Amino acid sequence: MAQPSVILATASYDHTIRFWEAKSGRCYRTQVNRLEITPDKRFLAAAGNSHIRLFDVNSNSPQPVISYDSHTSNVMAVGFHCDGNWMYSGSEDGTVRIWDLRTGTCQREYESRAAVNTVVLHPNQKELISGDQNGNIRVWDLAANSCSCELVPEVDTAVRSLTVMWDGSLVVAANNRGTCYVWRLLKGTQTITCFEPLHKLQAHDGYILKCLLSPEFCDPNRYLATASSDHTVKIWNVDGFKLEKTLVGHQRWVWDCVFSADGAYLITASSDNTARLWTMSTGEAIRVYQGHHKAAVCCALHDGAESAPS
Repeated sequence: MAQPSVILATASYDHTIRFWEAKSGRCYRTQVNRLEITPDKRFLAAAGNSHIRLFDVNSNSPQPVISYDSHTSNVMAVGFHCDGNWMYSGSEDGTVRIWDLRTGTCQREYESRAAVNTVVLHPNQKELISGDQNGNIRVWDLAANSCSCELVPEVDTAVRSLTVMWDGSLVVAANNRGTCYVWRLLKGTQTITCFEPLHKLQAHDGYILKCLLSPEFCDPNRYLATASSDHTVKIWNVDGFKLEKTLVGHQRWVWDCVFSADGAYLITASSDNTARLWTMSTGEAIRVYQGHHKAAVCCALHDGAESAPS
């Protein structure tokens, strides 16, 4: 049977990962903290307690293809180089790591000195940006193999989520106090990225669990989505950071969100055991994915063409 071209995966505290036909809502297919699909849409990385497991999307086997096991605590972040050459991760063990996808070995390790909650790869593919439980943001220069920049937007306030605009122009950090800090990213004299403060947004009264900037094909409209413990997701226009709409429907914390490739839809995962598909034009939930028996804490979607090296 041919696999659907749109891949949606959700993971839950019920220790399952579920694959869905995103359009129909049919489910056709470990505690997991984060999910990410490889650029070629062949594999799904599931980050859990001290390990990352890679699953074949096109296989019915529940067994992972390979496991990455060097972390010593919960893995909270995972992602891939644009051409799939390597994978990066961040863990509550206080480290950021780079992995050889084929062998499962850790190639590099960076010490954050606090539990790492979030890691993103700069679109230049040469810098990782991490945020930790102590409120530190660090830029890891992969060419120099060192930390090139450190920021503390709010002392002793955990950075829960980071997101970078697709063109590398902005970075947003969201914290436990419901605040988003926004910086312009400027290239320094030695190709080191510099942060220029742009905006401080009090987005929610509760925790922000995920912040996400809209993808390239959403332009000229640019949005920031913030998912919160207050049960809502808010959509902000990046031009002035005005509130465009509030997505209301989840009954508990909203842990994760992901845009469709064209920015027309948003998928969310919540402690109410469901994932929801929202249309950005109206802010309405047009589909509910039900099947998990405990909190749905992360989701991943790949509905675009296979990524090309940049």
